Amino acid sequence: MSLRRYLSGSEFTVKEHIDADTQRATALVSEDQDRTVLFEDLNGGAAVGNLFSTRAKIADAMGIQPQDIVKHMLYAIDHPIDTAVIAEPEFRYQELPVDLMSLPICKYFPEDGGRYISSGVIVSEYGGKRNVSFHRMMIMDKDSIAVRLVPRHLYTMFNNAKANGEELRVSICIGTKPEVLLAAATSTSYDEDEMRIASSMVMKSTGKPLEMGQCDNGLFVPSECDYVFEGRITLETAKEGPFVDITGTYDFIRDQPVIKIDRVWACKDPVFQILLPGGNEHFLFMGLPREPMMFRTVQQAVPRTHAVRLTEGGCCWLNGVVSITKNKEGDGMNAIMAAFTGHPSMKHVIVVDEDIDIFDDRQVEWAVATRFQADRMLRIEGAAGSSLDPSAEGTTWKMGIDATIPMRMDKKLFKKATLE
Repeated sequence: MSLRRYLSGSEFTVKEHIDADTQRATALVSEDQDRTVLFEDLNGGAAVGNLFSTRAKIADAMGIQPQDIVKHMLYAIDHPIDTAVIAEPEFRYQELPVDLMSLPICKYFPEDGGRYISSGVIVSEYGGKRNVSFHRMMIMDKDSIAVRLVPRHLYTMFNNAKANGEELRVSICIGTKPEVLLAAATSTSYDEDEMRIASSMVMKSTGKPLEMGQCDNGLFVPSECDYVFEGRITLETAKEGPFVDITGTYDFIRDQPVIKIDRVWACKDPVFQILLPGGNEHFLFMGLPREPMMFRTVQQAVPRTHAVRLTEGGCCWLNGVVSITKNKEGDGMNAIMAAFTGHPSMKHVIVVDEDIDIFDDRQVEWAVATRFQADRMLRIEGAAGSSLDPSAEGTTWKMGIDATIPMRMDKKLFKKATLE
């Protein structure tokens, strides 16, 4: 099935032709990021933006409640399961000509280096290991892509192949299940297979493992993909960028490897997924997979940990909030330090009591305003932070705010009046 299975019929539909090299698609998706936008003719094909742009949309697509996402992911990380191979995967419904310039792939911002695939998950194998990960990909021509490789697992896999004078087989998946997207952005050990994490999430929601199909290059990818590009990361390099990253600012130009595309598959009536760079969907698929690790480390320090959140205002990367019930004074500070351990890229974290809804920014700010004094602030100098933070110069300052009620004080003084 296409991404159309996640459409409710209430989408904002754009019937007009949209040129891929203008920023008209970006403007329409940016107007209201809670609104799903369906393009009937983006460079001649169908596309969808803001499909999973809220926690509620992601949870609904997985058949769970928004507040259960973190625990759903944690279970899958702890209990990965094998996928199921099927003979006739949906992505092999049709083979299309290899012409990336004819597909619904757009240039998002005026200074971008070109048209970009921003929702693509790359599947690769080498030396008996499989890797599944997100990468931005700049279209160079009809069959060439400059891919940004940061020093993580695919980078390692490619360098291992390059050391042996080999190209690295890849399959690029576009328009797949949110479980696969979340797993692809999850930090795991090199030996762990992210697809088994996705399969565990699918099993818990549907009672069946994730179904996979084989590409002609031998790689196995999810059956439910709108597009699959088979290709090779070659030993060539090209200029990649600029590109708007998660903070909404332009990243710079680098020499990056070139992918050559050999084959293009599509399901019946495919829809290309647009993921707005620096938008809410970008935030969520980058940040949500970090929240389970934050939850785990904080819970180890403070047993009664209720929820964690990386906030949209902090790009779901730099700012966080944690909800706890203290057993003793000092638990707020311990929660701060544990949260930074669980997500080292985070720069600011606020810890609140269990009566504060951490998904309501106004409640969190109210807790800081009424329960916090600056002597309960933790400041850390010279810490390693995020390379995505434009204000950091090599190292960064981190700040934690303990906005919990001091245990020595009368809690009645801090409770809002109610009608009950």
